[in-house]
Amino acid sequence: MQNIIVSGGNSGIGLESARGLLQHGHHVVILGRDPRKGESALASFGATRERASFVQADLSTHDGVRQAARELLTAHERYDAILHTTGVMTFEDLRTADGLHPFFTVNYLSRYHLTQLLLPALRYAEHPRVVMMSAHVPLTTRIDMADFPQYTPFSFTRMRKPIQIANHHYAAHLAATEPGLLAGVVNAGTARTDIFRMQPRWMRTTAAVLGPLFFDSIDKAAHNAINATGRQDWPTSSYWRKTGDFSHPTPISLDASQTSTVIAASRDLTSA
Repeated sequence: MQNIIVSGGNSGIGLESARGLLQHGHHVVILGRDPRKGESALASFGATRERASFVQADLSTHDGVRQAARELLTAHERYDAILHTTGVMTFEDLRTADGLHPFFTVNYLSRYHLTQLLLPALRYAEHPRVVMMSAHVPLTTRIDMADFPQYTPFSFTRMRKPIQIANHHYAAHLAATEPGLLAGVVNAGTARTDIFRMQPRWMRTTAAVLGPLFFDSIDKAAHNAINATGRQDWPTSSYWRKTGDFSHPTPISLDASQTSTVIAASRDLTSA
């Protein structure tokens, strides 16, 4: 039985992914901010509930990530895989306690930070995997390091893709520096999840009305995440662009110098 972490596993695609991994016989630890949602998620697992646990975590801050890592390392010496599905979507220029925008911290930096802190436990696994979920972003996307990491004033339209491509840079970095570790990114697709809760009313209403026509189902959105996290037969540094199609990953090929710059800046921010 493998030990697998699913951040954001108390709702949406993360919850569906956790459910699928439990059905494959794994032990799953789900991370989430809301303990009520965490308990509800555990209750929804039915007979597999005994192999699931919940850790409350605020992954938007450095301290929250460090606290989550301490709890996870206390619970298990070895982790076989981490699936990062946490995400926020906001157009507002908000700031965390660390002075960073939550879109940046939750959708990228926390993934880097938590994984770095858990690398000792991942190295105990025979075939460790790190999988990050992101909205679709072209691999040609460049990061303007004049924006990174403050992203102020925040512009969702201009900054979404450069923030999310950082996940691909981290996957490339892990593939190059951690022998035997598989690192990849999966496209979340267009599934309607709790990520819309922070959006204006008109957007939530539109999503509710048009959802059946344009959105992917949750199980389709989780398909690649479940397979990449649970299997060991895929090439490292892979990107699954198309939801529901695990057989055709795209190799992550990026500017190595930008990867080095992004990782150095992430290390400076987190000391990890």
